[in-house]
Amino acid sequence: MEAVEMNSVSLKRPHSEDDVANADEIKRQKMLEKSKAGNDSGQSIETVTEQPEDTKIELIPNEESEEQEEVELEDSDEDGDPESFADMMKHGLTESDVGITKFVSSHKGFSGILKERYSDFVVHEIGKDGRVSHLDDFSVPVDDEDPSEETFTVLTDEDKQRLEELQLFKNKETSVAIEVIEDTKEKRTIIHQAVKSLFPGLETKTEDRDGKKYIIAYHAAGKKALANPRKHSWPKSRGSYCHFVLYKENKDTMDAINVLSKFLRVKPNIFSYMGTKDKRAITVQEIAVLRITAQRLAHLNKCLMNFKLGNFSYKNHPLKLGELQGNHFTVVLRNITGTDDQIEQAMHSLREIGFINYYGMQRFGTTAVPTYQIGRAILQNNWNEVMDLILKPRPGAEKGYLVKCREEWAKTKDPAAALKKLPVKRCVEGQLLRGLLKYGMKNIISAFGIIPRNNRLMYIHSYQSYVWNNMVSKRIEEYGLRAVPGDLILKGATAVHVEEDDVDNYTIHDVVMPLPGFDVIYPKHKIGEAYKEMLVADNLDINNMRHKIRDYSLSGAYRKIIIRPQNVNWEVVAYDDPKIPLFTTDLDKLEGKPLPVLPTDGKFRALKMEFSLPPSTYATMAIREVLKMDTSIKNQTQLNTTWLR
Repeated sequence: MEAVEMNSVSLKRPHSEDDVANADEIKRQKMLEKSKAGNDSGQSIETVTEQPEDTKIELIPNEESEEQEEVELEDSDEDGDPESFADMMKHGLTESDVGITKFVSSHKGFSGILKERYSDFVVHEIGKDGRVSHLDDFSVPVDDEDPSEETFTVLTDEDKQRLEELQLFKNKETSVAIEVIEDTKEKRTIIHQAVKSLFPGLETKTEDRDGKKYIIAYHAAGKKALANPRKHSWPKSRGSYCHFVLYKENKDTMDAINVLSKFLRVKPNIFSYMGTKDKRAITVQEIAVLRITAQRLAHLNKCLMNFKLGNFSYKNHPLKLGELQGNHFTVVLRNITGTDDQIEQAMHSLREIGFINYYGMQRFGTTAVPTYQIGRAILQNNWNEVMDLILKPRPGAEKGYLVKCREEWAKTKDPAAALKKLPVKRCVEGQLLRGLLKYGMKNIISAFGIIPRNNRLMYIHSYQSYVWNNMVSKRIEEYGLRAVPGDLILKGATAVHVEEDDVDNYTIHDVVMPLPGFDVIYPKHKIGEAYKEMLVADNLDINNMRHKIRDYSLSGAYRKIIIRPQNVNWEVVAYDDPKIPLFTTDLDKLEGKPLPVLPTDGKFRALKMEFSLPPSTYATMAIREVLKMDTSIKNQTQLNTTWLR
């Protein structure tokens, strides 16, 4: 098998004065760009130098996030004139900037448009039992304990507004009185049930006032009641968690959870899930929620846009982040230019060999300041640099208020003044400025600590990913696509070196490489030394990855260098109308929508692909291997200025 070098279509980011690398960066680049010492594997390495000029692809934003995002990390401005957006993205990253430079297949690349419609990209979660999540049942489990359907309609909109304000402590009222218009015991019972089930934390009682009956709603146990749904109202025979399948379109998982929380009037933390999914896609995944009935959840289907809930069941356990087996992808690449032979070669290679398990571009951010640079500064304990990288003005696509905030910071270095320019305080910049306002400019560590932990760790994980990408490219360049002595393989959870006498027992699919840390070992060949050189160039000691602040100490991990997708299938179809869907979704099937009749000889051709990937792998990298394309937003917007139509 041959390793194939990245084509030369990738364009380097032009450096402005703000982007000029410091001495450390120059030193690191020199070390990384030493002249090649030859290929010890004896295999030839082909260099692809030509690429179709009209090649197009769109970035997939975040197939599978490992961590829950709690604040806005990147807020690029996708609206407005596509030409100006493309112009702004000239300052972004290309794949080669983050170490993504190699291919494993030898076929000639071809062009195609990914995500011309968000419905061209569908993700189905694969649970830990291997079952693929599908939305195929809207029915609600029959339960005698459930309130009647009238519970959801008995309260007026005005009643609901007043009750919500009471529940969320938004006014000074200690109770809300609801007059019973048609006074019967049954009617009063329904109102009692409606208030208690729709507004967790509120209790009710009946009172006579001036000859009229009123239901009085009041707080049961202070503010804690909102976060802890009423225990005594839940039947003991029923599992505490309602599990359901969430089908969503063009929304990321956290946005969806926040919307559901708002409609149910509960805190988002009573929901659990196994992984976060793409925004610009149709995704299907399992969600669990504590002590909310299937009946209430099903009722949301009448009022939610771009969501559907179904396949309800009650269980005694929540879901845990990361306990999924992976995701099954259904992808349409429209307007492809490849010949049938090219497509067959590309897809057979994907199925038989796989793709390099690079961390995708979304790991590194979309602006001129990559997240790995901030991570490197954290590991160097250079907190002024951390503050500067996050807050300084940067070229590229950003919301206008962020641009103004950065300009104010550069001019005044006044956190209060810069904060006034931000209408959205939940972004990283806003969090850091609030921290600086609270702790002062001489205590940046504490100020940075205001940012939620997952987001702080994202920066150093980005640096680890950056190192790993660069090292795996070097490994494939040096030794090709076979296991060699000195490589690492896993025996159980333990990494061991491949020895000369047992090298024939392993293939490239067994080989792993470490993310740098204090609890990993490194390859015993040239690449082990390359790790040390890269970290030395970044003023880091590979033998001392413990940080003064425990959160930022890196233990490291191991990651397979080649992933072979499972359940790979493909089909080439013809079509005339670029707006028509080319396959049916779960919702289409439930609603009985037929697939449009496609012509046998249409104006355009599309490649429909299906494949399954394990967690923490990037579908963009699989698609990159098929098309032989740079998947960065910078490159794609220059090739296709109608990005994200």
